[in-house]
Amino acid sequence: MSAGFAALSLLIIAAAFWVVTLKDLFRAALSLGLVLIGVAIAFLSLGAEFLAFVQILVYVGAHLTLIGLRGHAYYAKLQTGPEQASRPRLPAALAALAVFGLLTWATYSVPLAGHAAKPSPLIWPALGQQLVTNWFCPLKWFP
Repeated sequence: MSAGFAALSLLIIAAAFWVVTLKDLFRAALSLGLVLIGVAIAFLSLGAEFLAFVQILVYVGAHLTLIGLRGHAYYAKLQTGPEQASRPRLPAALAALAVFGLLTWATYSVPLAGHAAKPSPLIWPALGQQLVTNWFCPLKWFP
């Protein structure tokens, strides 16, 4: 693993930690934007340009816009109401660390692609033949 990818991974992890621990919704949304842009950069470094484009367009563009609109309503409510909204910081951080640990364990328990058995190239013509003959009617009704 290169030093640049390791630094990018640490930045993504730190920003994800900020998302679940920051009390201010706007700053948490900015941290989420940093996480999503970091993931897009990771996609670019892995050669997945289309996924990076989708990451920027859908997640950074649409989700952060929705969070911004939600944040505007959140702050408008805070200015009119006397009660203060609170977010449980410690349970959110513990849940995020638990999910991170579970995903890390699941990732490392999967064997590497180079060591997996490769499928026979003869299966693809047979699969294509089955799709256009025996499975044509069930599949034609689903666009």
